[in-house]
Amino acid sequence: MTIPDASRTNHAAHLDGVTHVAGHALDGKPDITDGGPDMVQLIAPDGTRSPMTSVNEPYMEALKAITAEEVRAMYRDMVLVRRFDIEGYSLQRQGELGLWPQLLGQEAAQVAAGHALREQDYGFPGYREHGVAFCRGIQPSQVFALYRGVTHGGHDPRKHNFNTSTIVIGNQMLNAVGYAMGLRLDGVVGTGDVNVDAAVMAFTGDGGTSQGDFNEAMVYAAVNHSPMVFFIQNNGWAISEPNTRQFIIPPYKRADGFGFPGVRTDGNDVLATYAVTRRSLDNARSGLGPTLVEAFTYRMGAHTTSDDPSRYRDSAHVEAWKAKDPIARLRSLLELENHADAAFFDDVDAEAKELAAEWRRSCLEMPDPEMTAMFDHAYTVMDDQLTAQRDEFAAYLASFEDDAA
Repeated sequence: MTIPDASRTNHAAHLDGVTHVAGHALDGKPDITDGGPDMVQLIAPDGTRSPMTSVNEPYMEALKAITAEEVRAMYRDMVLVRRFDIEGYSLQRQGELGLWPQLLGQEAAQVAAGHALREQDYGFPGYREHGVAFCRGIQPSQVFALYRGVTHGGHDPRKHNFNTSTIVIGNQMLNAVGYAMGLRLDGVVGTGDVNVDAAVMAFTGDGGTSQGDFNEAMVYAAVNHSPMVFFIQNNGWAISEPNTRQFIIPPYKRADGFGFPGVRTDGNDVLATYAVTRRSLDNARSGLGPTLVEAFTYRMGAHTTSDDPSRYRDSAHVEAWKAKDPIARLRSLLELENHADAAFFDDVDAEAKELAAEWRRSCLEMPDPEMTAMFDHAYTVMDDQLTAQRDEFAAYLASFEDDAA
């Protein structure tokens, strides 16, 4: 891949026919898609390279070894993750899943983070990180099983070094810093061995930063110099609450108050987010402590399938962000720099269609679990009280069979 240089010029984005510069449109209205001068961006919305700046320059090292093949792999994963998300939404609407939290528009942020993680690193998701899970080798059918209610968690966290989904907002941050402390005690931080040194990355949305658990985790990570990356997907909305009702200081700047670095990256730019996240993880593994990464992006879909964003969100905002679609942006880059041809894109689309049918079929064919399975794995050892409850429930279920006979 060609590294961007100062000779490159960034093309201004045109949204609804109005040129937006310096955070404001020429008509005086604020541009909610502008991440400000501190935001790391390597690919402009039209797919051209962003200019070299003092903000971008520190992250060029992380891209020196990346190949066109690896960038194509990121594109493929983004397309498959979007199709995965679309199938989840459709399955819920057809009554096959109980709930589905969409990630539409956040594919670049999640795939970049997933590619930056090493095998020995550990991830702690919220409930929208389907894209990161996909990059960790977790199958969509396993995620669907969770939202279909036929499994406790969907996958084995130890197999993938990726925890199960956390519905309690912000709680995963405390779990993550505890795990990061364990890595330090295990002596797998700062050894200089790339196959040994490990870090933890925890994910939440902008709304999660308002939780006490999140702030307590930041304190703990700072004072313990934890090998930790806080990955915040600032998608503009905490359910129906906009950023303006959540905080005055943006997430990346809040890290300063806890005593460690914070970086804002263009969350719709997969290369920028990969470079920032990879550098932050490298620092954590080498013993330099935590970093907060804020991926500035947008939730183009609903908070979940129980939400109706049309009641509180301006549709013009959604259209403005569509002009910065992460998949279209990377495709334009690959085409402009002759790193992929039409056959490649056709193959990816065909693969997505074929896999979607397989994922849907596997979801519909999932067997119902044994009703008493809810008691399994609640505790390491079943105590007498829980055993009695399970036996009573089993007898209750059996009574229906007796009635049928």
